[in-house]
Amino acid sequence: MNLSTFIATRYFRSKKKRNFITILSRISMVGVAVGTMALIIVLSVFNGLEDLVRGLYASFDAELKIEAVKGKSFEVNEDWLDSIRSIQGVEVVTEVIEDNVLFRYREDQHLAKIKGVSDNFVDQGRFEKGYVWGDLNLGTPEQPRAIIGRGIAFFLSIDLDNDFDLLQVFYPKAPRSAGTIDPRQMYSRDVIKPVAFFSIEKEFDENYVLAPIDFVSKLLNYGQKRTSLEIKLKEGQKISSVKSRLRDLLGPEFSVKDTDEQHAGMLRTIKVEKLFVFITLSFILAVASFNIFFSLSMMAIEKKKDTAVLMALGATEKLVRQIYMKQGAIIAFTGATIGLVLGFLVCWVQDTFGLVSLGIASSLVDNYPVKMIWTDFLWTSLAVIAITFIASYRPALIASKVKAGDI
Repeated sequence: MNLSTFIATRYFRSKKKRNFITILSRISMVGVAVGTMALIIVLSVFNGLEDLVRGLYASFDAELKIEAVKGKSFEVNEDWLDSIRSIQGVEVVTEVIEDNVLFRYREDQHLAKIKGVSDNFVDQGRFEKGYVWGDLNLGTPEQPRAIIGRGIAFFLSIDLDNDFDLLQVFYPKAPRSAGTIDPRQMYSRDVIKPVAFFSIEKEFDENYVLAPIDFVSKLLNYGQKRTSLEIKLKEGQKISSVKSRLRDLLGPEFSVKDTDEQHAGMLRTIKVEKLFVFITLSFILAVASFNIFFSLSMMAIEKKKDTAVLMALGATEKLVRQIYMKQGAIIAFTGATIGLVLGFLVCWVQDTFGLVSLGIASSLVDNYPVKMIWTDFLWTSLAVIAITFIASYRPALIASKVKAGDI
């Protein structure tokens, strides 16, 4: 083999190594970009679902809810209610009696909650974010009417156009005589006409029937007792401020909860799921970043003589480590930037045009909800920085151990 052939062979081998390292670096960049984009998209979907759930619950529930700390009911009177109505920021106070009862329609039975509410309940737009069939009217004390969740209506096969079959309601009670064998003394019974169905969210649709509070109070023998009071605020009032005023008025015997606190368990579950998804996808991103480790390791091996020359010229170990760390940072940050931009664009397109459907014909929303939050972009960027540092440190440390005598 002559000298020119030897030089050409070494040149092409060196070129193949450089091309392989370049390809590996680009693969690393693509892996980081895809992982970052997936993180942004999934976290944004969780944000959208959390907002959707919060909105659906808030549409049915009150802005503030007053309950007794001990026991499930409390006595009310007009003077006490007027003192609550006089609180700055309070617009409407709705009296509520809620308990479990047995419903029967024709031959079908279903156990659910009956919620007795004041007449002002329907006028507050509680069903704006749901579907309603029929007439939203609770009737009169002489002719009470019921608004029924769609799930209960399905279980009982209720027909709104049937004026002859009424909804029967049964509530257990203590018998007057302990030795009675008459089953009618074991429960209270009354009938009510179903006039409308509502559909908001499965938990409400399958568990709630709304009825006039006088009807429910008579059936359950509650008298002036109430299980809760629901507060609607005036326009522009801060919930936290009104909640603080109500707590000062009511004292420690009553709790005042906003919509998030009323369903704290559900929202906490969504947040925990989001956290675990973030951790899981971060591990996937870390696996994708292993290519950074391999590409920098191969570079350290290939550039061993070049590194030795640098050391001979006076370069310190710290400088060599910084060179390789910056190389890894360039790969990761470029991929992360591309991933953040792509994730933003995908979420924007979904939010604007709704390309990905939920695939549920009866759903209140047609497409997957998304909501981008800047903190998700921040935490994703910090995760990429941490993973890049871990992936780049070992190859940089190996490269910095090369001595000038290795030329």
